[in-house]
Parts: sequence; C-alpha cells; structure tokens
Amino acid sequence: MTLCVKEFKELTTDELYRILKLRVDVFVVEQQCPYPELDGCDQKAVHVWLEDENGIEAYLRVLDRGIKSEWVTIGRVIAAKRRAGLGTRVLQAGIQIAREFFHADAVYLEAQTYARALYEKQGFRMISEEFLEDGIAHVKMLLELN
Repeated sequence: MTLCVKEFKELTTDELYRILKLRVDVFVVEQQCPYPELDGCDQKAVHVWLEDENGIEAYLRVLDRGIKSEWVTIGRVIAAKRRAGLGTRVLQAGIQIAREFFHADAVYLEAQTYARALYEKQGFRMISEEFLEDGIAHVKMLLELN
C-alpha cells in the first residue's frame, strides 16, 4: 500500500477523477445524500490517500486554518473497505500532514456520529452536540497536538 500526498495542482486528471468518484460513490450514492460534494475547497487542500493495485483504498483532505474553521481541518475521510484499519491509517497520515504542511497545533473535523469512535481512538474529543449536516448526524471534534 502506497501513501500519496499531493496538493491540488499536483494531482493528475486520473487521480482527481478516482478521488472524486470514490467520494461521490460513498457520500452521495451509498449514503443517499444529495449534497454539494464539490464545494470549492479541493483546490486549497492537501489530498492524502492510500493506494494499491486495486486503486484508492482510503482518502482524506487537509485544509489550512480559515478555510473551513479556525483550525487546520481534516475532511472527506473515507475507506473503500470498512473495518480493515485503512481509515485509521489514512487519518494518522492526515494528522501528520496537518503538522508538516500547516504547523497545526490542533486539528478539527466534523465526524458522522456513527464513526465517532474512530476519531476518539486517535485522541479527538467532541466539542459540540450532535447536529444534522445534509440530513446525516454529525459531531464537531478537535484534536489538540503537543
């Protein structure tokens, strides 16, 4: 499994297509949630994914402070195969990228409530009550880095 880290301008058209296809397949089609997946933030993001001979197996994006929140933000966390440890691996890589690229002292994300434990295992803590985002229950979470 290969870890890939690229800014938007470094992505090939094929990589961008495969990233967007995975995100739409899961977040829009599988979850039956029509929402603006293309939100104008990808161009400002560092894209992080795990890839093998089958393609992209896990993905997330990292955004600097001031784009989605006052903190460095991780979003669009996805694993093609659930419960295989890929979400954890890409999340750990994303946290490291937040430190390296943006010198993060904290990392923010909005987690789908069902996945909250994944983030808590990495040290994130809830900083909000549950709320609905595009009809799906979420919580705001923060990881304070040393």
